[in-house]
Amino acid sequence: MNTDKIYAEQMANEYAPKDTTKVVALRKLDCKAKLPAQIAAYSIGIVSALVLGLGMCLSMGVVIGTGTAFMSVLGIVLGVIGIVGVSVNYPLYKKLLAAGKQKYAYEIMELAKEINNQE
Repeated sequence: MNTDKIYAEQMANEYAPKDTTKVVALRKLDCKAKLPAQIAAYSIGIVSALVLGLGMCLSMGVVIGTGTAFMSVLGIVLGVIGIVGVSVNYPLYKKLLAAGKQKYAYEIMELAKEINNQE
């Protein structure tokens, strides 16, 4: 097995002009199916991590807050909310991704069949 030949073929395929617009359309459909789930996952993850961090800071009372019992309880509550948000994030992502794939599955399969029949 000649690895140089395989590498050269991969490089040639990468730089070869993509004259079929169906491949580009297929990639756009794939992106359109996955993008809402990714945006939701990143947004929920970032917000939940920030809420968790704020809760930790408030409960310790060293960085933010006065260190009173009220601030500690508020910090614990915020921390639990952040933990719940982080824990729910991945299952929610999987559910949104499955819904996006199901929504565009027919179009992607038809376009993929057309591309395979052309070659």
